[in-house]
Amino acid sequence: MAETFTATALTLKDIAREAGVSLATVDRVLHNRPGVRPDTVRRVKAAIERNAFQPHVAAAELARSRARRFAFVMPAGPNPFMQQIEAYLGEMSAWLSARRLGVEVVATDVFDPSALAASLEALSGDYDGVAVVALDHPGVRAAINDLVDAGTSVVTLVSDVPSSRRHHYVGIDNIAAGRTAGALVGRLVGQRSGKVAIVAGSQGLRDHSERIFGFSQVMASEFPDLSVLPVLEGRDEDGRSEQVLARLLGKHADIVGLYNAGAGTQGVANALSDADRGKQMVFVGHDVTALTRRLLLQGVMDAAISQNPGHEARAAVRVLLALARGEPILREQEKIRIDIVMRDNLP
Repeated sequence: MAETFTATALTLKDIAREAGVSLATVDRVLHNRPGVRPDTVRRVKAAIERNAFQPHVAAAELARSRARRFAFVMPAGPNPFMQQIEAYLGEMSAWLSARRLGVEVVATDVFDPSALAASLEALSGDYDGVAVVALDHPGVRAAINDLVDAGTSVVTLVSDVPSSRRHHYVGIDNIAAGRTAGALVGRLVGQRSGKVAIVAGSQGLRDHSERIFGFSQVMASEFPDLSVLPVLEGRDEDGRSEQVLARLLGKHADIVGLYNAGAGTQGVANALSDADRGKQMVFVGHDVTALTRRLLLQGVMDAAISQNPGHEARAAVRVLLALARGEPILREQEKIRIDIVMRDNLP
């Protein structure tokens, strides 16, 4: 299933209609000419800001650019963070239309290499650029390389395939994120000794495997009294994550820490609640969503390693556009930072 985000390019008439003023009034506001009441100026500027209207940019883009199509290959299913990225793409419709861009979201099973590779292969020849949340697998790598060989710009999003010929990766430093999670778990556990559990979507996802590597590195070097258990895989699904963690909790009464490297957070929380272990262990996960906000406020979750989904959506589009035009990528601008979010500093 695909969802397309496009919009008819806005005009000055559209802004005038929304603000309830004449076209001449909008023109005077845009050029800072006198004779317009302050409340009218505010109303016109609010309409411009609300629609991300950029008349000069739009005119320049329409004059020198052809229409372009980008595809975002995203995980199917209710992953809150990925849904946030898709929502931000939808909010960019005015910005996209001003640059004659169409963005289509293609949902697929990113945990199945054959399904993901087939989805990528089906895009060949139809898009100028593709952003993909990628599984690090030979079949997926080959599909990315085939797209590049066919002249399509390819950007990996959130999860990388560095051995492919993709043009750019947009996402956080996941090893650093895992190390940060390890330091948080170890310090918050304090003087207790015991076991630490890890739940991931799949170790085939580069972002999850790198987070686990960074986490385990810190555990081994800095917290020798904490023993890391084998990684559980829940495919970022609530039901499966709950099931695998519930089994583990039943086997080990001395688990004092938990790191959820992906999604499936509701399932993880359910397993802790059903086992009456939520207050007994430190729980660190990823991303600030409506769910993780609630868990942080309730004290079920101790910290979230946050990345900005809006920045990632915008960065991926800007990188694809730069690649399509043969322009340099502003690497510092497109660098995605991580933040530590706890109950007392929730945004």
